[in-house]
Amino acid sequence: MHKSKTTFVLVHGAWAECASWTKVIVPLQKQGFDVVCAPIPLTTLSDDVGALDRVLARIGGDIVLVGHAYAGAVIGATENERVKSLVYVAALAPDEGETVADVFLREPPHAQAPKLAPDDNGFLWMPPEGFEHAFAQDAAPEVKSILLATQRPINGQCIQEKAPRPLWKDQAGVVSRRRNDRMIPAKTQHFQAERMQAIVRAHAVDHAPMLTAPDVVIDVLLEATRDIVEETRASST
Repeated sequence: MHKSKTTFVLVHGAWAECASWTKVIVPLQKQGFDVVCAPIPLTTLSDDVGALDRVLARIGGDIVLVGHAYAGAVIGATENERVKSLVYVAALAPDEGETVADVFLREPPHAQAPKLAPDDNGFLWMPPEGFEHAFAQDAAPEVKSILLATQRPINGQCIQEKAPRPLWKDQAGVVSRRRNDRMIPAKTQHFQAERMQAIVRAHAVDHAPMLTAPDVVIDVLLEATRDIVEETRASST
C-alpha cells in the first residue's frame, strides 16, 4: 500500500454525477490515497468553479485534480495553490478567453454524436441514443440505463462563459486521449494536448473510461502522482 498525503479530487462533467467515479474510488483508496468527489451544479462555469473551490478548501496537503469532459474547464479555472497536477479524462480545456463551446465545436462532430438542444430553462439533456452510441457506447446495457436515469443536465451558460487563465499553463498536466471517443473529435483532443504541452496517454476507450475502462484511468492517475512524490523527496533531502 502507498501511504500518501496526496488527495485525488474527482470532478464529474455534464450528464453525470459523482457516482460515475465509483469504479475508480475504491482502488485508489486501497492504495492508500484519499479520494474526494466534488459535486458541481452545472449551472454556470463560475458557479461550478466556486463549488469546486469550496471542496478544495476542506482538503489539506497536495491535490491531484481530475476532470471528466466539461469538468476540464472547471479544474483549469481554479487558483488553489495546493493543486500539484491536473488530469484530463476525456476532457475539454479552454484557454483564457475561450468558451467550452469554442473548443467543443471547433471540429465537425462524430457521425454518432447526439444532437443537443436546450430546454425551456436553458438546460441540455442527453437523449437515450446519446448514452447508447456516443457517451458510453462500450458500457453494459444496465450501466447505460443508470446513466440515463441519473443524468444531471448542463445549463447552456456553462459552455458560453469565457474561461479565465487556465491552471494548465502553470501546472503539470496529463491528458487521457480516447481513440473511440464519439463526443470530442480526435483532432480536438490532439489540438488541446499539444497546446497544453501535456503528457499524453492514448487508449482505445470511449468517452466515459472511468465507467468502461477504470483500470486505464487508475493507471493514468497514479502516474500523475509520481512527479509529486519525487518532488517531495527532493525537497526533503
